[in-house]
Amino acid sequence: MREEFQADLTEVSRLLVTMAEAVRAALRKATTALLTADREAAESVLARDAEVDEIYTQVETKVADTIARQAPVASDLRMVITALHISADLERMGDLAEHVAKTALRRHPSPAVPAELRPVFRQMGDVADRMAEKMATVLATPDAALAAELDKDDDAMDDLERELFKVMLADDWPYGAETAIDGALLGRFYERYADHAVNSGAQMIYLITGQPVTAQED
Repeated sequence: MREEFQADLTEVSRLLVTMAEAVRAALRKATTALLTADREAAESVLARDAEVDEIYTQVETKVADTIARQAPVASDLRMVITALHISADLERMGDLAEHVAKTALRRHPSPAVPAELRPVFRQMGDVADRMAEKMATVLATPDAALAAELDKDDDAMDDLERELFKVMLADDWPYGAETAIDGALLGRFYERYADHAVNSGAQMIYLITGQPVTAQED
């Protein structure tokens, strides 16, 4: 029974790493589409979001089946419940990448953001990519210290969002309300992507150390 349970956990871990790698690739492509009006990149994000949703369903099914067959308790139960929380965060990260891609498509063939905002969004994309990479690494090789780094990365994302608003709220902003609203929503998508990465990292810290987690607010 114990070997079977470990095999179940290994499969769940593999699925979570696959999800993390997929949502990392999705936001990277969505950012490219946003900054360069790359229609093909945006459409590929939309096409592959169903794959992330399917993996999420596989995790839910596997966890439910494992609980039913193995009746885990204590730390073993913590492992499978943590997997559910992390998969939900990763699924939401995929949805947020899709929102960025949809914004890029809506503005195509023009870039979705004006030149003044592109440096900020490029940096936001870099921070998000770094966070998703760390999350995939932590899921593959549990490391509480690396997971804890996500909080500092999230602070960097928050700073960039404030910088974004500073540009859009300046007296000499020339693009009007519609472009500012798009910019604000896009900033929110990146900020929430980072928050969900932090949530996933906190869940891994809880799994490794037993310390309770504090989730980011939606």
